[in-house]
This record gives sequence, structure tokens and C-alpha cells, in this order.
Amino acid sequence: MRIGVLTGGGDCPGLNSVIRALVFKSVKEYGSEVIGIKYGWKGAVENITTELSLDKTEDIIREGGTILKSSRTNPFKIEGGPEAVIKTMKDNKLDALVAIGGEDTCGVASKLYNQYKINVIGVPKTIDNDLSGTDVTFGFDTCINIVTDAIDSLHTTACSHERVLVCEVMGRHAGWIASFSGISGNADYILVPEEEVDTKELCETIKKVYAKKSYAIIVAAEGAKLSNQDVTKDTELDAFGHVKLGGIGEKIAKIIEKETGIETRSTTLGHIQRGGRPSAFDRVLGTRLGWKAAEMVQNGEWGKMSAIVGNKTEAVSLNEAVGSLKTLELSIHEDSKLFFGTETDKQLAKSH
Repeated sequence: MRIGVLTGGGDCPGLNSVIRALVFKSVKEYGSEVIGIKYGWKGAVENITTELSLDKTEDIIREGGTILKSSRTNPFKIEGGPEAVIKTMKDNKLDALVAIGGEDTCGVASKLYNQYKINVIGVPKTIDNDLSGTDVTFGFDTCINIVTDAIDSLHTTACSHERVLVCEVMGRHAGWIASFSGISGNADYILVPEEEVDTKELCETIKKVYAKKSYAIIVAAEGAKLSNQDVTKDTELDAFGHVKLGGIGEKIAKIIEKETGIETRSTTLGHIQRGGRPSAFDRVLGTRLGWKAAEMVQNGEWGKMSAIVGNKTEAVSLNEAVGSLKTLELSIHEDSKLFFGTETDKQLAKSH
């Protein structure tokens, strides 16, 4: 069997682990061949391929990013795009296609299966941890470790200058990164897309925190909303119709400084969050999902995605995976509020 594999959307630590595992299991256990399709769906449309051998993939587990490169190309936005993908598969004599990506990449895979009956399998990838059908996505663990390290650094400079610092992190519609890194980084306030920002409450809390220790740290997801409105960089849309978010950190900083009189600055971590080498957890997670994808190809489980359910790898429907986003469990966010403000605030509220 000849298997094509591509990586789409934003790069993510752990992608190479999936590729490596898919190649090794497909070749050594099933006697198949694996062909890499470069630049995501762009390569599938334009027939840009490369051979993937055991030697070529043996040592890539340590490296971040993807050896197959990536893009945010949407074949369904290109005239004749889906047909070009089918032609690429025929020209390369591919029996199956494995698409490693997030909501958009797996969404294209789902449509190709449903509308064109292509033998396709998905593998979940997103640092945002917001893809349904799987309990966790590789890249998330590496990301929150990177962000937590950055927040640790912000604590020392905020303390030294007696400032409030706002750290803007990724998270378009889901607050997993902001919540987990904010908790582990000992943030004094966390803003997530699932809850509209109450600027009055935020400023009151920051005044209490500042009165106690003369500095404060806020973590804000890029998708956090002011007056139920997204904060965007511009009005331009990407190939999947998404606006470019960004700037919430700067807006929040200005509001806090104006309302409290405390010097406030913002820092946007940007692409550093998804760069670098994958954590040990993500290397193993990506490997397990790659093994499962190879097994699914062998079993002909088309239109499905390899996933982590509990502590097991399972095949779930691609339709289920892209049907709705997996947003942050609000109970986690509510409990994290115990750390906002002074340690006696909650106790005083209960005593009255």
C-alpha cells in the first residue's frame, strides 16, 4: 500500500513524531510505502511530494515544526482544488491519505471523504487543545510549558519595576492555553474567550493584588472579548475565513493603567508558543497517534481520526472531530479564580 501524508495549518511541536511513527509502523509492520506531501493541502493540490524512508525519519522525533512544511491552503477555495487532490493521489498511486492538522485541515479531510469518498484519515494537531473527539492534542503540553517559562520571567521584571504586566497568548475560541499556563505560572488574573471580560472587576482585583505585592501578572487569550467583541489586527481573512486576532493585551493594559493609575505594559508571545522542540509528553503522544493512524490505514477506517480517549488510542469520526470546538471546561476557569486577588477575598465573601 502507498500512503500519502501531509501536515496543514500552523506548525506544532510533535508533528515530526507523528510522521516518524506513521512511517516506521507502515513500513516495518505492514510493508507499505509512505510519500510525504509538502506544504499541506497546497502540495496536495499542486502535486509537491517527497519520499519518506526509515533513514529520513529516524531522528526527527527531537525536532519541532514539520519536515513536510505547512500552509493554510484550502482546496475548497481553489477552483478545481478537490479534483486536483484526487489527481495528485492518482499520479502518485496513493491508496490513502493521512492529514495531520487541526480543525481546518481535518475539516478539509472530512469534506473530501464525505463528498469525494477519498480514502482519508485524520490526526489531531493543535496547540490550542480545542479539537473535539480527542481528550488532548499534541503540541499543547509543549506550548503551555513555553508560556509558563515566559510568565515566570515576567514575574521577576514586573516585581523589579513594580508594574502590571499583561501576557497575551494564543487561543482564538478556546482558553486552554491561557487557563493552564495562567494557573501554572501563578497569574493574578486570567482572561479566556469563553467569558466576556469584566473590566471593572478586573481593575478592582488588580488594585487589591498591587496593594499587597506591588506588581501583578495577567494572562489573556487572544480571543478574549471586550463588550462581547473580538479584538482584531485587521479585517483581512485567511483561506478558512478567520479574522486575524491580536491586540487584546495592549487594550487591557491601557484600560488598567487608565482606571487604576498603575503603570501597565503588555507582552505578546506570538509564534514562540508553537516553536522549539517538543516535550517528552508530546513526543510520545504524537508517536502513539501516528501508530494508530498507520493501523487505521491498514484496516481501511476511512473518514476517521486517530484520537486519545481516556488513555487509549481510538478511531473517531472526522465529522465528530470538526463538528464543534472543544472549549475550556468552565469549572477549571471558575476554580482558577480562587487565586485572583488576596487570599482572604473568598473567605470574607462566604463569612458575610
